[in-house]
Amino acid sequence: MAGEEEAYMKDKRIYSVNVENRAGVLSKVSGLFSRRNFNIDSLAVGETDDPTVSSMTIVSSGDERTLEQIEKQLNKKLDVIKVKTFSESQCVSRELMLMKVKYNKNNRQEIMEICDVMKAEIVDLSLHFMMIQICASPERIKLLLEMFKSVSIVEVARTGTLALAKCSENETN
Repeated sequence: MAGEEEAYMKDKRIYSVNVENRAGVLSKVSGLFSRRNFNIDSLAVGETDDPTVSSMTIVSSGDERTLEQIEKQLNKKLDVIKVKTFSESQCVSRELMLMKVKYNKNNRQEIMEICDVMKAEIVDLSLHFMMIQICASPERIKLLLEMFKSVSIVEVARTGTLALAKCSENETN
């Protein structure tokens, strides 16, 4: 019961962190999480429109105090240019997943129908295997995986979550 209560009380926060694009920065940021025993649920890193700046999208969970501490610690890092923090409801988030499944004549149609409903795409095919691609919210990807529980999933590869704050006419850079 205590474990269930603890899991229920955990919040998720998304940190959009612009950092200097140079060697060692990812290690420094992930080291901060490791040293302080903060959990990283998801981490995605890529260059921005400026090749000297990378964007890190970090999804973390914890109690309110922990999540505030993460933001403070990120802002202290020298390589960090800017930290934006938002909840799942304040942003649009996407994740890419590739999933390889084994199929047969009995479940092929069902797999294709699920892909159609979920707006997933079959991107590779052999005599007994299909590779499915989906770009969607993390919740939708979780749902697709649930729907494929009855199918033989061979392999799954997922990116970390990418997120941007929802559009607003009052935006400032």
